[in-house]
Amino acid sequence: MEKPLFDIPATTYSSLSETELYLLEYIHQHLDEIATMSIVTLSERATVSTATIVRLMKKIGYNGYTSFKYRLKQDKKMVDYNDQLSDIDLDIKQAMRKNEEEVLKTIQLQSVGQIEDVVQKIYDAKKIYIFGRGFSEMIAKEMTVKLQVMDKTCENHDDPNIIRVKSRKMVKNELAIFISLNGETPELVEACQNLSIKQVTTITLTTRVDSSLSKLSDMTLLGYKSDQSFFPEYEVRSRLSLNVIARILLDAYVIRTNS
Repeated sequence: MEKPLFDIPATTYSSLSETELYLLEYIHQHLDEIATMSIVTLSERATVSTATIVRLMKKIGYNGYTSFKYRLKQDKKMVDYNDQLSDIDLDIKQAMRKNEEEVLKTIQLQSVGQIEDVVQKIYDAKKIYIFGRGFSEMIAKEMTVKLQVMDKTCENHDDPNIIRVKSRKMVKNELAIFISLNGETPELVEACQNLSIKQVTTITLTTRVDSSLSKLSDMTLLGYKSDQSFFPEYEVRSRLSLNVIARILLDAYVIRTNS
């Protein structure tokens, strides 16, 4: 894959208007539909002008909406066309397909080039700090252990106060990795702001293309989050897509460091 769908530097994020950020998030949440949707239809459904769509496409690196849509069609590889799950209970089938969708669309959003860049940043860093809160802590801890096994000096922190303090003490040759489903956890955003001022490299794993962490981070690896939740009354949405990104990233690091 030549480039990810949303490989947008922090400087580009800062140039996007509120309408363009909204449109970017709308496209991210409707990838399947966008692939066969005309620019006029997208304009109507997202309630933005066609000029806004074209302007956004150019800002994120495409010649126009047509080239972006062509890229989507090329990368669309949903499976189970023959309905191999036909004998499974409908509700369970729905749950399985939800997870399948999150994995496949997350992979669709990645690029070899971007993964290579992150791997190089990890390799070059004198020390790595991985910050995550809530259910993202499990992914952060797994990444920390695996990097330590690979002889990288790596710390994992989930306490809000420690995260803030550490971010104020980090230096240029160190690296911070943030793991956040929505990219709006206050202490993580504050830490990323601190590191941006200190010019410390930051990488974020998230599912929100327009989140504060995405805008502040030097590099963002974006996952896909389904709208459906089987625990709607609790904030326990699946981190499956972030787990997929973490595994791809760590596998790539092992491959590159052993080659």
